[in-house]
Amino acid sequence: MKLLAYPILTSCLLFTASAQLLPFAKPLKRHASEPQSPFLDPLRPAMPPSGADNTGDASAGDLLISDVMGTDSRMGIFSGFTRNIDSISSRLDSSAQNTTVLAPEDAAIRKLPRKPWEDPQDYETLGASAYAGQDGESRAQKNLRRFIEAHIVPESPWRDGQEMQTLAGNKVTCEEKDGKKMIQPGDIEVASIAKTVSNGEIWILKGVVNYAAAQ
Repeated sequence: MKLLAYPILTSCLLFTASAQLLPFAKPLKRHASEPQSPFLDPLRPAMPPSGADNTGDASAGDLLISDVMGTDSRMGIFSGFTRNIDSISSRLDSSAQNTTVLAPEDAAIRKLPRKPWEDPQDYETLGASAYAGQDGESRAQKNLRRFIEAHIVPESPWRDGQEMQTLAGNKVTCEEKDGKKMIQPGDIEVASIAKTVSNGEIWILKGVVNYAAAQ
């Protein structure tokens, strides 16, 4: 696969020879109480500082989603995506807006039939150069934003059985099924609630919400 040549995607959506996505375009936000870390190694997922509590505790009242978004290696790709859409990163950094982030595992994103910024209709209309040049960059960013917004529920806590509309317009419900927390439609299993902080929660999913339905 050829490396995309425009700035936003070369900064956040790079691939290695094995087609693994490298999402670290912008530096992680560091909370004032955390020790300063060395520069991120762009070839590895972000990890929490040594000794950091990765489960959410009494100190969560001092933290925002933006503080902890990059500290779980299972969702490194999605975390990188959120830092490249200003409206999303601002929301996750806001104490006035509660959010449930439905973050797909890296493996789930890598299994997608197309990259999150790609739309088959763009290729059908514009051909192989659909994402070339400034127009292509804008098109790709719009598609990527739609993908991310389909995984952002503008409420937390999110109760089982409560239907919500994502920022992309998808209607989704969380429910208990066979002892597991699932996102519907799609039977998408919630692997874990990775973080609970003052402005919401981060749920790690074993699949991807159907973002195409939000078009």
